[in-house]
Amino acid sequence: MQSLIPVAFRDLLLKQVWEPLVEISEFFRALCAPVIQVNDMAIWQERIVEIIYKLERIFPPSFFNNVEHLAIHFPYEARVGGPVQFRWMHLFER
Repeated sequence: MQSLIPVAFRDLLLKQVWEPLVEISEFFRALCAPVIQVNDMAIWQERIVEIIYKLERIFPPSFFNNVEHLAIHFPYEARVGGPVQFRWMHLFER
């Protein structure tokens, strides 16, 4: 999905809708990379707040709950704990 969204929806959505979706895809692609740069995670820590703000301007309030808020904490978690694929339990919690 991280690679598909930017290509699939480019011509279908308005630019102000498409750009935040691409940014959130880039965020999760950087977060799930096998090698994480600490400096990159510090940058993403600041950018994710802006990305979520852009998404809040597009989608209705009922779309957002506490799960969307967790993305703000993921860059810090990646800086402290390293690559996320060894620690995330989302696959097994479902």
